[in-house]
Amino acid sequence: MKIQSLQNDLADHPFFAGMSDRHLELIAGCASNVRLELGQMIFREGEDAQQFYLIRQGKVALQMFSERRGPLTILTVGEGEVLGWSWLFPPYRWKFAARTLEPTHAIAIQGQCLRTKADSDHDLGYELLRRFVHVVEDRLDATRLQIVNVYQDR
Repeated sequence: MKIQSLQNDLADHPFFAGMSDRHLELIAGCASNVRLELGQMIFREGEDAQQFYLIRQGKVALQMFSERRGPLTILTVGEGEVLGWSWLFPPYRWKFAARTLEPTHAIAIQGQCLRTKADSDHDLGYELLRRFVHVVEDRLDATRLQIVNVYQDR
């Protein structure tokens, strides 16, 4: 029953909207529900990236470290969004850090498990890459806008 429940939860998340039941079932086999406490460090820059998260409730700050200013929040991820794509691309290391801004409920999906399934089912692999490219594009757009705002104020 756990797999079926997770499969339903995955189908309800905007990131997997419209994905086939067959692929959702495969992904559910790599997934688990997680609860993250306020202020919890989810991952740190440079650590092994072995999973990604579908945020169901809560907020997470994506951060980078500055020698002069300490941790800088570059983006806030919330309900209905995806956290992490470093698990998908070698060398599988986080490029940023992530810390919860409020108690957060998410679905954690194990990267190695999903990469293995995507290698065996190229349709699944294509579908995942297609979806993650949109996440990367959205994050690059958000970063571009932040850079424009920073230099506009100077």
